[in-house]
Amino acid sequence: MYRIFIVEDDAAIASTLARQIQMWGYEVRCAEHFQDILSEFQSFDPQLVLLDLMLPFYNGYHWCSEIRKISRVPILFLSSVSDNMNIVMAMNMGGDDFIAKPFDLNVLTAKIQAILRRTYDFAKAQEALGCRGAVLNTADASLTYQGQRLELTKNDYRILQTLLERKGKVVSRDLLMQRLWETDCFVDENTLTVNVTRLRKKLESVGLHDFIVTRKGMGYLISEEL
Repeated sequence: MYRIFIVEDDAAIASTLARQIQMWGYEVRCAEHFQDILSEFQSFDPQLVLLDLMLPFYNGYHWCSEIRKISRVPILFLSSVSDNMNIVMAMNMGGDDFIAKPFDLNVLTAKIQAILRRTYDFAKAQEALGCRGAVLNTADASLTYQGQRLELTKNDYRILQTLLERKGKVVSRDLLMQRLWETDCFVDENTLTVNVTRLRKKLESVGLHDFIVTRKGMGYLISEEL
């Protein structure tokens, strides 16, 4: 079930949107604390945000920019201000689509379904790497396993991505260090060892024991077989 976060300060509109979206089986939450939208966003962890442009405290542009610092989740702007300048600005700030108020609920639903399908269904094969029931989600740099979601650091993600792209094959330490250097951080042998050890502990915390195997003198391996 997809989670959709509605950021709309007009209670009547927010309620109508929530009812319409829930009819299609989606999980919905409406924003309540407009001075701290980002905390609500992180708590709910949605797959789509419906974001009004005109809000109390800070406008939709601000919150779109803040969300984009931590997530690539699709954002659909809602606004009664629909001139070309605002539409262009919404897209440039990181929005994925724009719909003008007043809008037809069926048209909005179609847009929501299209965005979710385009983001998560069509790209699923390309945007998910996995092994032994664990899935690395490239859309938000997280790993899921048996209903548990594990937040990854940039280095965690790079290590897992490199190993899963070469699943069943030994990946040299040199290659892993090259991939980590791409994050603009200096990485030596000791740093790589520390990163792998820390990542293994994270994986074990969700039940993934011996997920990354060491091949002495060669490198590391993720295999389908235990």
